[in-house]
Amino acid sequence: MTVAADNSEDTRLQRLQDILASGAIREASRLLRSLAPAEIAHLLESLPPGEREIVWNLVDEQYDGQILLLVTDEVRATLIRHMDPAQLLAATENLDLDDLADLVQQMPSAITTQVMQALDDQRRKRLETVLSYPEDTAGGLMNTDTVTVRPEVTLDVVLRYLRRLGDGVPRDTDKLFVVNRDDSYLGILQLSQLVSRDPEDTVAEAMSLALQAITAETAKSEVARRFEALDLLSAPVVDEQGRLLGRITIDDVVDVIREEGEHQFMGRAGLSEEEDMFAPVLTSTRRRALWLGINLATAFLASWVIGQFEETLAKVVALAVLMPIVASMGGIAGSQTLALAIRGIALGQLSAKNARALMLKELAVGALNSLIWAVVVALIAGVWFQNITIALLIGVAITINLLFAAISGALLPLLLHRVGIDPALAGSVLLTTVTDVVGFLAFLGLATLFLI
Repeated sequence: MTVAADNSEDTRLQRLQDILASGAIREASRLLRSLAPAEIAHLLESLPPGEREIVWNLVDEQYDGQILLLVTDEVRATLIRHMDPAQLLAATENLDLDDLADLVQQMPSAITTQVMQALDDQRRKRLETVLSYPEDTAGGLMNTDTVTVRPEVTLDVVLRYLRRLGDGVPRDTDKLFVVNRDDSYLGILQLSQLVSRDPEDTVAEAMSLALQAITAETAKSEVARRFEALDLLSAPVVDEQGRLLGRITIDDVVDVIREEGEHQFMGRAGLSEEEDMFAPVLTSTRRRALWLGINLATAFLASWVIGQFEETLAKVVALAVLMPIVASMGGIAGSQTLALAIRGIALGQLSAKNARALMLKELAVGALNSLIWAVVVALIAGVWFQNITIALLIGVAITINLLFAAISGALLPLLLHRVGIDPALAGSVLLTTVTDVVGFLAFLGLATLFLI
């Protein structure tokens, strides 16, 4: 099903580009009207700047706000630059407060001020509450639109209250939150309980105490783990005193999970998940230059190690042929452990307390793999160069490098995380340095001792 969906997106993109190339603007407009905001957002991200601007001007303005929320940060900033103040104000209308908070933070300050002034007092205070929390916390993720009930009222009263609210009931409402007179969170009332129990029962009799509230300062990654573990559709958010502030819904959590997945994937290449595929050349060059520079420095370090054994390499040419095998085997083994450790940190499953257990396990895996592949490579090298000593040396060097790779892959992410460096960005560069240096040092050092 995924492949079919991808092909469908490719077909729409190709069709839209063909229409734009032919100058049939009306046909392009008709195509856009047939698409959902998420589909338009995908197309906008897939178009070069010139075509993107044309398509953005053709989009129905009533969907501007939704589309701006769905595109990456860089694309959003580009689109906002092409909108006048009136369009920006219109784009903020009818957005949920959590979505509005996300959007206004990327708008010019003058527009943000106008948006705040256009809101009624209650909605403005709620928006200010959301904006007071960092974006990567539950408070920054929550929506303050909730339906609350008191424990002493009957279910019949609650039903009549909901009917009176009508369209005012927040979308994606699957449960009501039970609070006391001080707005302290007490529990939840599932809609299924509301419609299935005796209307004369009180909320206290029908409510559940099982769902613990999420504090506003909780990291959004922890929020995502909570939703996944408990199969939640929504969850309450409270302040330090336990007072209900708002709720988080599953659509926001899906966005968090997607962002984290993209971050891990893009981070391996030193890129941001929010980077525009068609960002200006100079901008992209500047960003990537940093990691290319770091990689160059580590490459020079590995080259320096090789240079210390120049005499050995000159006398035994076979070593130069076999060196890449030692480094490559260590790099692959280390990257496997590194990926496992980074995933563990991201999911909150790996910490200093259980790092020793992971390292011992990975050492055991590395030891077994090193024995297997050291024998295989030694046999091939022995047959290839008809030299038993070289065969034994490369086997030992691979064993040493795979063991170091296992230790480095497990410990590097924890060390980087502790000092505040993102393991997804820096881990692979440092690991490659370790496996290259250790591999070359072990192989060429042993060769110098036993062959020269």
